[in-house]
Formats: sequence, structure tokens, C-alpha cells
Amino acid sequence: MGWAIAVHGGAGVDPSLPMERQQEAKDLLLHCLNLGVSALKASVPAIDVVELLVRELETNPVFNSGRGSALSTKGTVEMEASIMDGFRNKCGAVSGLSTVKNPISLARLVMEKSPHVYLAFNGAEEFAREQGVEIVDTNYFITAENKERLEQAKSANSIQFDYRLPESENAVGKPNENGLLPTIKIHANGIVAADKVLQNGLLSEKESCIENGEKMPCRKGMLAEFQMNGVPISIYEPETVGCVVVDSEGHCASATSTGGLINKMSGRIGDSPIIGAGTYANGVCAVSATGEGEAIIRATVARDVAALMEYKGLSLQESVDFVINKRLEDGKGGLIAVSSNGEVAAGFNTLGMFRACATEEGYFEVGIWQ
Repeated sequence: MGWAIAVHGGAGVDPSLPMERQQEAKDLLLHCLNLGVSALKASVPAIDVVELLVRELETNPVFNSGRGSALSTKGTVEMEASIMDGFRNKCGAVSGLSTVKNPISLARLVMEKSPHVYLAFNGAEEFAREQGVEIVDTNYFITAENKERLEQAKSANSIQFDYRLPESENAVGKPNENGLLPTIKIHANGIVAADKVLQNGLLSEKESCIENGEKMPCRKGMLAEFQMNGVPISIYEPETVGCVVVDSEGHCASATSTGGLINKMSGRIGDSPIIGAGTYANGVCAVSATGEGEAIIRATVARDVAALMEYKGLSLQESVDFVINKRLEDGKGGLIAVSSNGEVAAGFNTLGMFRACATEEGYFEVGIWQ
């Protein structure tokens, strides 16, 4: 038995993301990982470590949580978070926050200082003020980059009822009559489905696929440039940050925080604050999920990992792989997990997931791609 830790910055990464942005993300993950490892070596309890690291991620606008959160269709932030202490079987969650600097700490206060598990919108904001947490102006959370992403998503009309563009015979990922895989491309002048790209008001025949991280003309069997939550991957923003920890006492904890979807309907709640979907911890493991929230909720992703270990006797990695490959069949996403035995695991069915992991036994990873 020993400690283990994993942190993520969301699944669903544009393969054409500039190298400097990739490095910026990896640097932040490495910083958080080192912070967590130092805390664990100092015997800080797992529940305190997960809150500490998610606070750190919320304060930095690199990922979609806290400062830098994705904007709703109204141009506002509606942040959400949850935390679970597996040792005490306690949890807390919040949604619809617009002024609380660190949603994860408010979720912790719901767990520790209220008789409830989940508070949302006005009630959560009132509770925050009663508890004296740090409140900031809403403009603190809004970045120029996310305002631009919102306008792109609105131009694409990309978040609809089921958060996907309507499927057709020429939908993304389906071969056309020539055996080529069509795509959806974003350009300054708009967005057109399939292999028709609008440029300066004219339609041109183009296809774009991904091979070894590079865009190129499609051939049969290649991976089309795809979408996450109805948004072309080039403007999609990974939805979530999260952290899972098992300390040297074998106590597991999980924390997850997000700004949600770009251009989401006001009031929409995703998987991140849902215990058993985006966050879960018990005496066996801790899990934090990321990706297409509606699919993660339907699959009860986080709880299923624990259930497979408890009731089927699967290992941590086997459980993660089963959930990603079998339970998340109708959506894209990923997760990180630790076991009470000091193991760490990660899995995803997207091109990439921002992640960093370490164990007391010496395992260490900071990565994005498969």
C-alpha cells in the first residue's frame, strides 16, 4: 500500500493545438502533480489534497474551470463542482455559480457545514456568502478567448437539444459514396457540414482527417476531424478538471470542477457535480470523469468503476477500460482513478486527455495523447 495521485484537465483535445499551448497545459499539470506529491509526502489527508489541487486548477485560466470557464448562451458563467471523501462516505456538490472564486471549496463546505449534498444557483450563492468564501466579480471568470469561442459556437449553432449537430448520411465519421470520411470545419466566415467548406461565400470540395496528429486529405479508414458535445474539436474546450488521491493510510478522495459547455442553455447541469457520474470515491477507489456530460451521466461512469472492482473483482485498470469501452459507447470522454492499494489508472476514447499521474512506487506520467 502507498499513496497515488492523478489530475486531469479534460478529455477531447484538438490535435492541431499549438505546441506552446500543449506545453502550457503540461506545465500546469506538472506543477499541480508536484504540489500534490509534496502534500502526500507530508501526510496531508487525501480529501485535503484533492481540494488543494483543484483550487489550483480553478485559479488558472488554462483549463475550463473557475477562471476561464466556458460561457453559456447568455455569455455568463455557471460553474459546478463536487467532492467526495471515500473514507467517510461524505460528499458535497454545487452548480450554477457565478461569483464564487473556487467552486470546489464551496462543494467541500456543503459536505462539511450543511445537512445537504447538493446546492445550486441562488441557494448555493447564498450559502457561499454565509460561509464567508471568497467572492469575485463575474468578469473575473470571463476571458477574451472564451468570448471568441462562444461567438464561434453560436455561429455554428453547435449546442442543440442533444448537444450534437443533427446526424445525416454525410455526418462526421461516416464514409461518403467515394469511401472518404467527411468532416466539419470551422472558418472565419462560418461552418458547413460534410465536405463542403465555406470560404469567402463560395463552396469548395475539401475533406480533412487526422493521421498521427496531422490534418490531411481523407482516405478510407482514417479518423475524421470530429466533434465533442456538438462543437468542432478546433473550438471545443475540455470541460473539466479533476483530481483523485489515495493517501498513505489508504483513504481515497475525488474532486471535479468545470465551467460546463460552451453555448450551453442556462440552467444546464453536467456530470461534474453528479456523485456517481463525474465524481465518486469509496473505500476501494476514487474516480473523476471528463467529457460529454450527458453520456457520462447516463453511464454512471464513476460509480461503475467502483462497482466493477467491488462486485466483479476486476482490477482498477480493467474496470477503467471496461467503463470507457463498454459503458461509454454513446459518448466521448475519459477518467482518472486511484485504488486504495496505491494503484493509478487513466482511460479515454478521445484523441487526447490532459493528465498527470504519480505513485509512491515511482510511476510518473504527464501526457496528453494516447
